[in-house]
Amino acid sequence: MFFEGSEKKAEIIIDAKQVSLLDDLADDFWLALVQCCNAKILSTIKNDDCKAFLLSESSLFVWHDRLLILTCGNTRLVHSVEYFIQQLGMNKIQQITYQRKNEYFAHAQLSSFGDDITLLGKYVEGKAFRFGELDGHHNYIFHQDNSFQVSKEDKTYELIAYQICQKASKKLTTVGLNSHEIRAFLQLDRLLAGFILDDFVFEPFGYSINAIKGLQYLTIHITPQANSSYVSIQANINLISLAPEFLRILAPKSIDLLSFNELEFSELAKQYIPKSYISKSLFQQHLSNNSLVSFANYILPQTSFSSAELLDIKGQRHAL
Repeated sequence: MFFEGSEKKAEIIIDAKQVSLLDDLADDFWLALVQCCNAKILSTIKNDDCKAFLLSESSLFVWHDRLLILTCGNTRLVHSVEYFIQQLGMNKIQQITYQRKNEYFAHAQLSSFGDDITLLGKYVEGKAFRFGELDGHHNYIFHQDNSFQVSKEDKTYELIAYQICQKASKKLTTVGLNSHEIRAFLQLDRLLAGFILDDFVFEPFGYSINAIKGLQYLTIHITPQANSSYVSIQANINLISLAPEFLRILAPKSIDLLSFNELEFSELAKQYIPKSYISKSLFQQHLSNNSLVSFANYILPQTSFSSAELLDIKGQRHAL
């Protein structure tokens, strides 16, 4: 059994003088938007500044002036972006950013990054970049190419962990594991003190949590199966400084760091990423919308042999 944990991600910034995404759009709008990519809303939390929807495939966050949506599995997130454009109109949209990373099972996806930006190109002019080597971990990022300039204070972070250690995988695939036990294992109540939390444990395995405090957000999505383990942590709080906490618990063989507008990315990485990890690739690019995107892939060098995986040649894995 496998599940594609790698996420597609879209951020849309709107002109809040024309419309407030929090105040002027009912939940039925967000329900329809999520359904466009074949996902479902499981639960919702909110405060005065943000509303967070926990989805059957990842998360949706809504503020007055923007939305952020992530979906994993075989979803077609670009259809949700298209729905938003069609319903609100490009005259209310200031910036669209669309992102996909390399998948474990890319050939099982319903579309490629190229397919997705071809669709977006019907509505918006943009530029696309690849961060990372083609034969390794990499992210594709498309952004609208217009006069809009992102504030340098608009910082976001991603920490992606691959091939988590056997101890963590075994714990997170324990039959009957509940959300309180997972929070305790990940020490989330301590790390996210003061945040409103909303989480869900999937069957047979998997875990998602949304956390919000004022304008701040953090979301974690875990695919714990040993043969395709993947942990995605995304936030607008500094995840680089929190990396040692998560790496101590998960002990992955490889990690990706990606940030928008963290000007001290290199210095923070040197300070907080354990010296046992070495950088395999480092990419940085200024976008025309004033964003600085930084990407790093780190690996934990292996000093002993692992056994090859025996495949079920009659099962789905072989077919893929």
